[in-house]
Amino acid sequence: MKKCIAGDRIAQAKLYNLYARKMLGVCMWYAKNREEAEEILHDGFMRVFTYLKKYKGNGSLEGWIRKIMVNAALLRYRNRASHLQPVFDRNQDAQNIAESASIIASLEAKELVQLVQKLTPAYRMVFTLYVLEGMKHREIAAMLGISEGTSKSNLADARSLLQKALKPQKKISSI
Repeated sequence: MKKCIAGDRIAQAKLYNLYARKMLGVCMWYAKNREEAEEILHDGFMRVFTYLKKYKGNGSLEGWIRKIMVNAALLRYRNRASHLQPVFDRNQDAQNIAESASIIASLEAKELVQLVQKLTPAYRMVFTLYVLEGMKHREIAAMLGISEGTSKSNLADARSLLQKALKPQKKISSI
């Protein structure tokens, strides 16, 4: 780690190769596609190498790097012009969130990542922060600069959209 801090490219490459694959998986949840996930990954590792000297050894290095990747994704989101805008009228077609949660739980991770990537950036951020990172709506609201109610609404909308996307698959698989 001292060599990475000192700017040794070989040591940095080893650290990158050790964690890149796993961190790309993290970035995929926040990105709309693989290319964007790779950009987030590279931005994140630039921050890792910049701030590695501040890592104090509290907790795992992997956890610390993961946090940087999530923050890199959030920074990318904040820098975009599109923000939390409703995609559909929830009252028009209310969905059973419990049913959607059970359907989502039965999916393989790769399928779910692909569905989540189809959500708007706002819904994707709230869904991922809540479901994967285990954050509370209060924390999400503070990170994204939205109200707690908007965070809750976007989570419900994201789940509903995911459920709608799954319904055709569910019918096909039962044939």
